[in-house]
Amino acid sequence: MPLDAFSELRRCAPVAWHPYKDGPGFLALTGYDEILAVSRDSATWSSQTAGVFFDLLGEHEEFQLSLMLLTMDPPRHTQLRALVSKGFTPRRVARLNDHVADMARQIVDNVAERGECDFVNDVAGALPSYVIAELLGIPLEDGRRLYELTEIMNSGAVGDAVQTQVIEAQLQMFQYGTELAERKRANPGDDIATALLNAEVDGERLSDLEFNMFFLLLINAGGDTTRNLVASGILALMEHPAERARLVADPSLLPTAIEEMLRFTTPVTAFVRTATRDSELGGIPVKAGDRAAMFYPSANRDENHFDDPDRFDIGRAPNPHLAFGGGGTHFCLGANLARVEASAIIPEVLARLTDLELAGPVERVRSNLMNGIHSMPVTFTAA
Repeated sequence: MPLDAFSELRRCAPVAWHPYKDGPGFLALTGYDEILAVSRDSATWSSQTAGVFFDLLGEHEEFQLSLMLLTMDPPRHTQLRALVSKGFTPRRVARLNDHVADMARQIVDNVAERGECDFVNDVAGALPSYVIAELLGIPLEDGRRLYELTEIMNSGAVGDAVQTQVIEAQLQMFQYGTELAERKRANPGDDIATALLNAEVDGERLSDLEFNMFFLLLINAGGDTTRNLVASGILALMEHPAERARLVADPSLLPTAIEEMLRFTTPVTAFVRTATRDSELGGIPVKAGDRAAMFYPSANRDENHFDDPDRFDIGRAPNPHLAFGGGGTHFCLGANLARVEASAIIPEVLARLTDLELAGPVERVRSNLMNGIHSMPVTFTAA
């Protein structure tokens, strides 16, 4: 993560034009206030026009992504978000607490006696895959397989052979979503998949393609954020042993520690918006059609909003980070769930995998979207 470059941009040009070799260029937003302003103004800054990713898409891809909640604008976004948000209400998530805690214990049980593991694959990635499976009403082993498919899809690796694997993983994901819809229509349950299939918007139910795009988003977003938070958060504790010892000595610091992990590691790198009309941002003229990339890791190190922002402080409060977005219509639906999962797995790791340390190089995800870790070998002593 180019934190030094972000710092310089915040100081000199928090709204700066950046040429892009694979597209028309974009405004790089590195200041907290500018990112907050764009996040909360969906009338001026569209998620649907040209999508939220850096690369411009073909007509077919753009149509498919327009059916995904992530790349919708109000009022359609508001209607569909209301459907899926019923599965992520604080009350519903709170009901999962005990079950998530049981799953976290089982995951640590599975690795404790080995003395070593790939922390991302065996621990950080396992819990969200099981929890999302539970919410969708599918077998836990299916959740694990879907997680493996997302790892292939989001690997960021290059080459023709890899691209073939990515396409195959996407096809398998869509096939599973189609079969899931058929099963849930025949045998409905108390789960998000059934709720989506039975819901009506303007008197119509979701098409198979719309359901598949929802399914794809839930599997990806439901796993990536938590996996990145837990893996990067534990890495931050290993790199800051005094803060790790502080948390072990005082578990009551866990809530603020998780918020600091979110701020300090920021699981999502950037999303893009497109201006719908001429305006200005941070004193810089903006033309309709201009694209702006919101770099959340930079906002979370903004000196105007965080004291000593490059210091990892598990007791930091207040901590108004933008790790889940800057509010507005696209604030992360799974924020409460990610916190519940992190609150379950991190204490288990600290209490039962003592002397945790790196056993090899950390392999980061190659992505301009997700700020995550692909592989992190560790050793430990079972307590």
